[in-house]
Amino acid sequence: MVAFAGFLLAAIGETASPPASDAASPISQENARPGDADWVLTDPADHEVEGYASATSIQRGENLHLYIHSTDPRVTVAIYRMGWYGGSGARLVQGGISLPGILQPMPTADPVTGLIECQWQVSYTLSTATDDPREWLSGVYLAKLTSTSSGKQSYIIFVLREDDRPSDMLFQSSVTTFQAYNNWGGKSTYPSNSRDEQWARKVSFNRPYAASQHPRGGSGTGAGEFLTAMSIHPTRSLSTAGWEYNMVRWLERNGYDVTYSTDIDTHSRTDFWKGHKAWLSVGHDEYWSQDMRRHVEGARDQGVGLVFFPANTCYWQIRLEPSTITGEANRTMVSYKEVALTEDPYALDGDPSNDHLITVQWRDQPVNRPEHLLLGVMFETVPVEGDLVITQPAHPLFKGVPWSSDHRLPGLLGYEIDRAFPKGPVGLEILAHSPYPRDGQVVYGDMSLYQAPSGAHVFATGTIQWSWGLDDYNAPALRTARTSEAAQQITRNVLELLTRKPPRITP
Repeated sequence: MVAFAGFLLAAIGETASPPASDAASPISQENARPGDADWVLTDPADHEVEGYASATSIQRGENLHLYIHSTDPRVTVAIYRMGWYGGSGARLVQGGISLPGILQPMPTADPVTGLIECQWQVSYTLSTATDDPREWLSGVYLAKLTSTSSGKQSYIIFVLREDDRPSDMLFQSSVTTFQAYNNWGGKSTYPSNSRDEQWARKVSFNRPYAASQHPRGGSGTGAGEFLTAMSIHPTRSLSTAGWEYNMVRWLERNGYDVTYSTDIDTHSRTDFWKGHKAWLSVGHDEYWSQDMRRHVEGARDQGVGLVFFPANTCYWQIRLEPSTITGEANRTMVSYKEVALTEDPYALDGDPSNDHLITVQWRDQPVNRPEHLLLGVMFETVPVEGDLVITQPAHPLFKGVPWSSDHRLPGLLGYEIDRAFPKGPVGLEILAHSPYPRDGQVVYGDMSLYQAPSGAHVFATGTIQWSWGLDDYNAPALRTARTSEAAQQITRNVLELLTRKPPRITP
């Protein structure tokens, strides 16, 4: 521990100062440009105008097809890049797009799997080709759709990648979890927000994202779970506030060198990590394919630091299949969940070579790959609403943190939490062990850190609400304010640790 602590102190720095924002970096330059608060929906649609994109992400310079349904004769489209921008939260990248409204055909659910997939005509093809290095920077983008007669509005979300631009860190947007909770057309992978509780075993990216179930969650309509969560726990309305955008705002406000991708990219690209020092799992990252996990473990084993800011990560295994209509790869998500052993074709085909792909929980048979072997911790319980309690405040990772007398971070524990389990990674350190009374017992959420043989550090907060300590977007409209100087400084220390190349551990 002495050598490890010494390295941590050296990596974090004696002063534990805020990040050294490079004023010439692409992120700093981008966020110095004028923002535009008009990106916010003022009259969220209830299916009057809605749409989806042909891909969850594209490479800078590529085209993206937008498929839009409207009950009005005309629709305007404005494209925004999401960030800080002096607090306005986004910059208008392209506006003035006026299109004829199209009444697109509504699909019906497959009677066996519940799959709902749209077969819509292209409304607009967006080009990101440019000779200007300042334009179309990697980021999360929202296309704001407005029906010109009714004024109803919704979003189409997509990520723009720059696979050829090295950056300190790569931010992953967890779109497979977006899709698992998406009940557009009446079906998600959950009975609680599926029509007549008849949930789908397969869900398609070829459909819009529905609005949140919460009556005040319409501000995120069409954006998946980037701004607001779509499905809420029946006793936990705060969970509608969402988590990803808070992290985007904080990272860009502080000038971090970051590029963006989705977990579809993590799945499809073996070398997704190349050119990056650290990889960030953000928001709600519950649904993972075999290739996602293999590629992230490969990144760790090549020395790339991993940060798991949420909880409930890598909980369900999924498979990704082509669209049943277009044949495009990775547009259908397969998740049989609790009925996998009796309904998943891979469990019924009599071929044991497919057993590792059955869509059960990662920790369960026949997969038997507990998620804590990667994260350090894994899912414990839901719902939770409490405080994080740091149990090792003198740890080098907490250098410069302004502690309260009880070392608590109020309101940051929940609404799902992880804890440490036996037989986790070698050298796992528990940095916070946060109690929460539930059903007459006490459960715990754990924050953890370990160092892989490659030298890469793996950090997990053990709570899904961590990003609320960084930025107060959605407060007070959907939740109380939770910003925390301690959480902000811990995040700075974690990112500084992971973006400094560590020495490989000698066996």
